[in-house]
Amino acid sequence: MLEKKKNVIRSLKLDLEEFGVFLIYYARSRFYRWFSRLEWIKNLLVDVLYKKRGRYARPLLHFLTIFGVFLAISVGPYVFDSNRNKPQTAENITGIDTALAYGGSFYTQQSEEVRQFRGGEVITHVVEAGETINSIAERYGLKPETIIWENNLDPKATLKPGQTLRILPVDGVRHKVARGETIYSIGKKYGLEGSEVQKIVDYPFNEFLDDETFELAVGQYLMIPDGIKPEKTRTRSYRRYVAAKTPDAGAVSATGSFVWPASGRITQGYKFYHRAIDIANRSGGPILAADAGTVIAAGWDPSGYGRKVMVDHGNGYVTLYAHMSVIQVSVGQRVNRGNVIGQMGSTGRSTGTHLHFEIRRGGVFLNPLTFLK
Repeated sequence: MLEKKKNVIRSLKLDLEEFGVFLIYYARSRFYRWFSRLEWIKNLLVDVLYKKRGRYARPLLHFLTIFGVFLAISVGPYVFDSNRNKPQTAENITGIDTALAYGGSFYTQQSEEVRQFRGGEVITHVVEAGETINSIAERYGLKPETIIWENNLDPKATLKPGQTLRILPVDGVRHKVARGETIYSIGKKYGLEGSEVQKIVDYPFNEFLDDETFELAVGQYLMIPDGIKPEKTRTRSYRRYVAAKTPDAGAVSATGSFVWPASGRITQGYKFYHRAIDIANRSGGPILAADAGTVIAAGWDPSGYGRKVMVDHGNGYVTLYAHMSVIQVSVGQRVNRGNVIGQMGSTGRSTGTHLHFEIRRGGVFLNPLTFLK
């Protein structure tokens, strides 16, 4: 019996060995046959190309370039837009994993880039268990009042899981335009006085039928940055009065320290869509060079600045003064700190007498309030 089992095992081993040898022979013959055909095709192509001596090189390169561009245009959006079928929420408005992009800090700080990417859109937030108005406002970098006003909430109300909230891109109020309304009447309704209406114009996602008269369409929605509900009151941080004259005015060399360029109220601060400050004064007044330098631009700017002056301070800094009524310097002129370079006005894309003041360094817009003394 034992001998019979050994014979069966021995026979099975021989069969397996024969099958293995056959499998190797079959695979090798198939591979050689395929390889020989490929080699024949390659030799044929080489002979043709050699005979033509590069005749088809340029057409081939053109074809490959056109094909690559076509492929990028056709397939690119589907490859990179991984969130195209997802609802627009805080986690996917940037097109990437927000938690990764912000190192998990999105819940405490929303960068200006995220706000800009949203394109002024109102997004929907679904309330999760344990969330409050304050925590949601902090998550989106907004004030609680903005969420309360947009969603008509009771400030003391408790949010329920699954409840949906509309989240505005910036602090303020969203308004639906009614017949007969203008940006001035709407601004006044929501607490924007005088040249503060400029905030509505400067917000890049507000649209107008006429960019010169700021005509509105009935039924359109308008974002009122820093606006407040009519029944509410608020102390505005940008309303402090600043004086243009300072002790160090008159310096003839640039130091990187800037003096106030005009007297008036700060009606608009530095934001992602307004990289400057606005200083308003109904009675106008002189505009001073914030530091010593050379005038590199003085005249009309059709992009919306109106009459503007730019001063290069020779240390990497450049200042810009816009919406002037009168320009009192010329290109190439040397100015000292505190010299009068023009008069405050409302030229260009402006809603009232004010100075639009920018500080740039290497083409980068900086917050003037961190430099002015």
